[in-house]
Amino acid sequence: MVLPNQLTTLRILLTPVFLFLFISDNPVLIQISLLVYIIAAITDWYDGWLARKFNYITTWGKFMDPLADKVLTSTAFFAFVAIDVLELWMVIIVVFRDLLVTGLRLFADWQKKSFSTSNLAKIKTVSQMIFIFYLLIVFTLRENYYLQSHLSDIFEILTNSTAVYIIMLLITLFTFVTGVIYIFKNRKLINGLFK
Repeated sequence: MVLPNQLTTLRILLTPVFLFLFISDNPVLIQISLLVYIIAAITDWYDGWLARKFNYITTWGKFMDPLADKVLTSTAFFAFVAIDVLELWMVIIVVFRDLLVTGLRLFADWQKKSFSTSNLAKIKTVSQMIFIFYLLIVFTLRENYYLQSHLSDIFEILTNSTAVYIIMLLITLFTFVTGVIYIFKNRKLINGLFK
């Protein structure tokens, strides 16, 4: 259990902690959930950096690291469904696409094969992360009594439901399209996985 794998395990353990805090009715716990998510996200970057720098690459890590990433981001998306910020159908499409592609990649790695990852898929991941962090920051800081009392008009703009809906719709469509492109480009390899 090298350090990168320990960090991956920590990220998995922090995910339900984040969810519990975020969907609680306690403003203080909701604000703490932002810190928990940031720590979990930092472990994602740091364990990858450690693994590459010191060649701490294990079979367990190759399997669990991308899975832990998807679990964390998927949990964040569903957390916003739970508080009626995001539409369930959009989140289901995004999460299903990401878990499907991640599952195919892991299955291919297990068979000593590899998928080609497009730049569009990388842009998709970055756009999802930016959007999640944006939502987390504005919706958790809105729970701060001091900020809410002094910046209520700004929070009203930043949490505008129509804007959030449109952005999430664009992310959903983009995620879906990149998934279709990904599967189409790797269709021969995917067919070979199940023969």
